Amino acid sequence: MNLRLSALALAPALIAAAPAAVAPGELGLVQKHLQSVQSMTANFTQTDRANKVLTGVLTLKKPGKIRFQYEKGVPILIVGDGKALTFIDYSVRQVQRWPIGNSPLAVLLDPSRDMTRFAKVVPGVDPRIISVEANDPKHPEYGRITLVFLRSTSAPGGLMLQGWVALDSQNNRTTIRLTNQRFNAPVSDGTFRWNDPRRASGPK
Repeated sequence: MNLRLSALALAPALIAAAPAAVAPGELGLVQKHLQSVQSMTANFTQTDRANKVLTGVLTLKKPGKIRFQYEKGVPILIVGDGKALTFIDYSVRQVQRWPIGNSPLAVLLDPSRDMTRFAKVVPGVDPRIISVEANDPKHPEYGRITLVFLRSTSAPGGLMLQGWVALDSQNNRTTIRLTNQRFNAPVSDGTFRWNDPRRASGPK
């Protein structure tokens, strides 16, 4: 499912450790923003290749916690612990886990890597927007993602993450748009708990 790719693509960008060296130019601005975000909540709208739209709430807290809570009636939950993402489908009582490393953004922000080798700024006509495309050329199966940031003096590091577009290895596109972004407010660790459908009948 495309939403799995979306979650795998976004989470590492926000919860990975900051690289030791600062990238130049606009990539450096993106890195500064990611370093400055300790927690975030946002509403998201997800559109897949068939133009099916789902909404929900994204919550993250460093180090390593993230939750994609879909709208009421969607029996899917995605929770990250910093090492892996857990995909829970309550409709079929299925639980799957993926290493966070299986994502272009995990490579992008790996402290041991030079981010300029795996990401580039995509030229645009609006100087307020910074678009960064990332992929791992050694692992095309991980897909490709383009993050979109808006310059904003009110946001950490001067940038506001507006959303992203993820392409899997079959060029299936998933678009995420964020609204009502809130940064660095207290977030309870209990937010990232979930009920195992193999033992329970539904999400918490």
